[in-house]
This record gives sequence, C-alpha cells and structure tokens, in this order.
Amino acid sequence: QVQLVESGGGLVQAGDSLRLSCVASGRTFSTYSMAWFRQAPGKEREFVAVITAGGAATSTAEPVEGRFFIARDNAKNTGYLQMNSLKPEDSAIYYCAATPNYIGRSAREYVYWGQGTQVTVSS
Repeated sequence: QVQLVESGGGLVQAGDSLRLSCVASGRTFSTYSMAWFRQAPGKEREFVAVITAGGAATSTAEPVEGRFFIARDNAKNTGYLQMNSLKPEDSAIYYCAATPNYIGRSAREYVYWGQGTQVTVSS
C-alpha cells in the first residue's frame, strides 16, 4: 500500500505561481506513473498532468499546457506540480495519484490517491 500526501496549496492572486508537492510512502513510487487531477465544486474531477515512472515523458491537459509543469524526484519519493500564471479557473482541490502500468488520463485507472490540497486563485 502506497500513501500519498499533497501539500503546497493556498490562496493566491491571478498571475501568481504555486508549487504542489506529493510525498509517497514507499520505494515502489519510483515504478509508478504519477498524475495530478483537480476538482472544483460542482464539477467533475479532471486530468491535469501525468509523468511516467522514470520521468522520461509527460503529458498535460490543454487548459494548463505551457503554464503547469509536472516533475518528480524519485530519490525523495516526491512528485511536483509547478503552476505558473494561475487563473481563477484553476481554483480547485488538487489530487496526486499514482498507479503501475498506466500513463493515461482516466482517473478510474489510478490506484493510489492523496487527500488533496486546495488551490484558490482570486481575480
């Protein structure tokens, strides 16, 4: 069982930046793909970004492409989401997820989830 804990959310103004962190509990994190999802009140949970186990490839959703960047440091069992040029529409709870043998965008395929961290962007 892998435990994921997100941190780094907060209240910021439009145009500001945040870096979210996702700390994993065990060594197997380095063999798992890691993704970020977000969910705003009353909205479906949506894909944000994914990174392969070794960090060789990444993919980001169109609304955040060019602004958000996913990364990982397997030596620290930690994943990151660098969020730049934040917009009010980015406000949501952000969740870290991990799973073996999958690099896609479907939330139902991810086995391990963090508790979420709130990001609020004011206009």
